[in-house]
Amino acid sequence: MQIEYKTKKMEKICTNFSEATKKHGCEMAEKIHQRIDEIKAALSVEMMVQFGIGRCHRLEGDRKNQYAVDLVHPYRLVFEKKGKEIQIANIVEVVDYH
Repeated sequence: MQIEYKTKKMEKICTNFSEATKKHGCEMAEKIHQRIDEIKAALSVEMMVQFGIGRCHRLEGDRKNQYAVDLVHPYRLVFEKKGKEIQIANIVEVVDYH
């Protein structure tokens, strides 16, 4: 899948390991970059859900139409699916929404 980012700050965290480490620490930075690589490698969001990649799951309620993958507990990487033919993951945030 292709990846877009909601903000430039989110893009920096997801594409620059040292920025992610500064903001979230080394363990979290490793997980964020692992999940970004998994999203890039997947053909679709549905594939990620079907095969449990990163425990990918659809969110509900006020986060309807969003998906999340696990990071360091309790944090999640939240993204939205864009497009029908060619899917694009729009990375929204790193958050503990529980």
